[in-house]
Amino acid sequence: MPAPATLLHLTTPAEWRTALRTGAVTPPSLAEVGFVHLSTADQVALPADRLFSGRRDLLLLAVDAATVGCEIRYEPGVPGDPAALRFPHAYGPVPVSAVVAVSAYRPGPDGRFAAPPEPPARTDHAGRLRAFADSLPRRVASAEEPAAGGVAVLQDDVPWAPALNRLLVDDGTPAQEIAAEADRVLGAAGRDHRCVTIRGTDPGPVARELGRSGWWVQHDVVMARGTDGAVPASAAEEVPLDGETDAGPSFGAVRELWGRAWRSDLAPDDPRRLRLPDRYLVEDRGTDLRVLAVREGDEVVAAAALYLDGATAVLEAVETDAAHRGHGHGNALLDAALAAARRAGCDLLALHAQAYGAPRDWYSRHGFRVLDDAWSAGREP
Repeated sequence: MPAPATLLHLTTPAEWRTALRTGAVTPPSLAEVGFVHLSTADQVALPADRLFSGRRDLLLLAVDAATVGCEIRYEPGVPGDPAALRFPHAYGPVPVSAVVAVSAYRPGPDGRFAAPPEPPARTDHAGRLRAFADSLPRRVASAEEPAAGGVAVLQDDVPWAPALNRLLVDDGTPAQEIAAEADRVLGAAGRDHRCVTIRGTDPGPVARELGRSGWWVQHDVVMARGTDGAVPASAAEEVPLDGETDAGPSFGAVRELWGRAWRSDLAPDDPRRLRLPDRYLVEDRGTDLRVLAVREGDEVVAAAALYLDGATAVLEAVETDAAHRGHGHGNALLDAALAAARRAGCDLLALHAQAYGAPRDWYSRHGFRVLDDAWSAGREP
């Protein structure tokens, strides 16, 4: 039987963030026994139960065996494991560029783990991006709660941020049940909004049913392109998230730009509008988040957020101030994102665009193609 193309490594959000900073997965086992523990999807529950029974913060790194860059040997586990069982061991650091997807891995109510779905292969771009969208809010959550058809995530540091305080449910869940679960979990946690991401093969009907009951509905397409090819020099600059800057743009200046562009239905000084960008400070705990900005003089006139997550990069919040459009700033942000993704070893750059609208066409002209749909819905109480 051939060895799987994609293997799994158990880790935590903090350990994954450290790996992203250093460029490689180097757990203590590498120094202790000379290798990084890997597993197949059928095997991983065994070490998870043995080492992490009941833990609810684990991640599974999907590792592309062909690009690990070191020898992988299939060897026995620990005494007591089935005699015929052979685990893959990577005899060297695992570069983060070999990690094609990151998924949340949670035990059942009894604290025991089950075999996860087969991880996506490097070529399964849609599967990689679904794993990112599902796992990032779970990596940085203060708490997760079971909900009908899925799970609810809560982030106490940014309770106003719908992206990190929402339900993640499957499309087989009736709209009425989703609404009731949102009230039960988000309402009980004191959240002033209701928000849900609907996953599955056909989420549209459920989302539209929520829309008929007064929820807003957002239908996006997930678009992606490779990072290969020539990338021209960009006028965009990287913005430090810690507030320190050496004569360059600051995160505060980018916050102001995004605050002007988002939630135009609210007053310009409404806190719900001004503090939305602060969720990026929280998301940086679970991935490598970069903020890119373009200046005209001393003013930040365009900005974007870029997530670098192993071999996968995701671009978000591409905004140009209305008074400065038509100057090529969007192109500068795309070029900077491609260059940063390539330097980090990412082979895929992805983003969301409204399913119907000019931005989708603009991204298509820049080499992005549609891979998937994404549906969400929400309301203010």
